[in-house]
Amino acid sequence: MDASTALSLLTSRANHVFEEDEAARTRLTKALAIDGAQLDGLMDAALASAGRAKPCHQLMKRVEKHGVREGLAKQREEAMEYLLQWGFSMSTSMVSNAQRIAEQDGLRRFLSTTEGWGIDADETPAEEVTPEHETEPTPEPTPVEIPKATPAQKRTLTAIRDNGVKLQEFRVGRATVAVEQGDRPRLDMVQWVISQGWATTDTSRSLFQGQPVTLTAVGEAILAG
Repeated sequence: MDASTALSLLTSRANHVFEEDEAARTRLTKALAIDGAQLDGLMDAALASAGRAKPCHQLMKRVEKHGVREGLAKQREEAMEYLLQWGFSMSTSMVSNAQRIAEQDGLRRFLSTTEGWGIDADETPAEEVTPEHETEPTPEPTPVEIPKATPAQKRTLTAIRDNGVKLQEFRVGRATVAVEQGDRPRLDMVQWVISQGWATTDTSRSLFQGQPVTLTAVGEAILAG
């Protein structure tokens, strides 16, 4: 994947996550002004969206400083290091535990979404090119053909992107789909887009806990097209 395509996909994904985070914070803020409002679900949603947004904020800063390929590599390396360091220790504060779990989930989603991204070297900035180092123009990379998806398949991809889709098994061999919000896509459709490489599951979790499903670069590109 060339750097410009990767940057476009990462920026699109990050902007969507930022919008979700802002919306969750706004819903919670409005509810706090209402006597007797049920806040538990809104607080959980705000923590979850903040956990997803944090690595995206860090990534955008790194991309601006280091370029797409190196910035993504550094962010993935730090995310994996944090997950390993955190381990399974818990705080005596329930709020701190909830925030920590949300951040861990955000990092896992980020790693799952960006897994296997092969990005070409970033282009050398024009001001760094000197006449003695000029070379023949590099041929443009062959455009990657984005698979065509039916409306139903796109709806499934949108649900995976927006609704917090998970695959779960409470009984062996009896898989089901769970969502954090919004419509729940059909199990066979979720399994199909995964089989096509348009989405992937976080296998670091058990099916009993629920394995989050996230879009791959191909799935993001289909929705962006």
